[in-house]
Amino acid sequence: MTTTFHSLGELRHSSPTLLLSFGLFLLPLLSSAADPGVGTTKGLLDTPRPKDAVELVGKTGHILVAESKFKNQWTFKDGVLTASPKWDSLVTPESYQDFRMHVEFNVNEVPNADPEANGNSGVYIQQRYELQILNSHGVSAEDYKASYAGSLYKQKKPDKLVSKPAGEWQTYDIVFRAARFDGDKKTENARITVRQNGELIHDDYALTNKTGAGKKEGSQPLPIKLQGHENQVRFRNIWIQRLKLD
Repeated sequence: MTTTFHSLGELRHSSPTLLLSFGLFLLPLLSSAADPGVGTTKGLLDTPRPKDAVELVGKTGHILVAESKFKNQWTFKDGVLTASPKWDSLVTPESYQDFRMHVEFNVNEVPNADPEANGNSGVYIQQRYELQILNSHGVSAEDYKASYAGSLYKQKKPDKLVSKPAGEWQTYDIVFRAARFDGDKKTENARITVRQNGELIHDDYALTNKTGAGKKEGSQPLPIKLQGHENQVRFRNIWIQRLKLD
């Protein structure tokens, strides 16, 4: 026999056995609602730097390598890695699937430049998806484009505009879950959560495709790139931790 309750009041006055059964039925649902669960990038930025993090840029050096065979013109001094004035980039020596990453950066200022030629760099996740770095402080919400700082390049603007002026150090804290594939077919979009300067600007956003000049989406993990874009943006204290977000 199936018992139907038309109100919570009726449920409260039912037998203890029925109440227990109903509670056991609800428990998995409640746990699921409270737990970020499988396939999400939520809830992973609220802890200190993990012990298993790999230091990419530290106080005494860095481990990034040239993306291409062309001469690399990035420089390192006193714990700060400065981007090339040309069009060459650096990448991690290893490839990454799911990860957590911390980046500190400081944009340059180019007077009278086109807005997208002013302090331009970017964090290219898997060389596919660009989290834009740009000198965008003071741009109004009405004029803000999805190619300005904090944007997932030309795909999504940040939820908050929190960029600091050129010359001040800023932070990106990133959790990324790679797209999932069954053979050549994508079964799940890549997902990303980002905090800029401590403020949430992307909340478990599902990336619909690669961005801009990024490499084609695929099942294989790829390195992470710091883009050289003819601006001498500075970087320091960059680390990454591998995750398994299945």
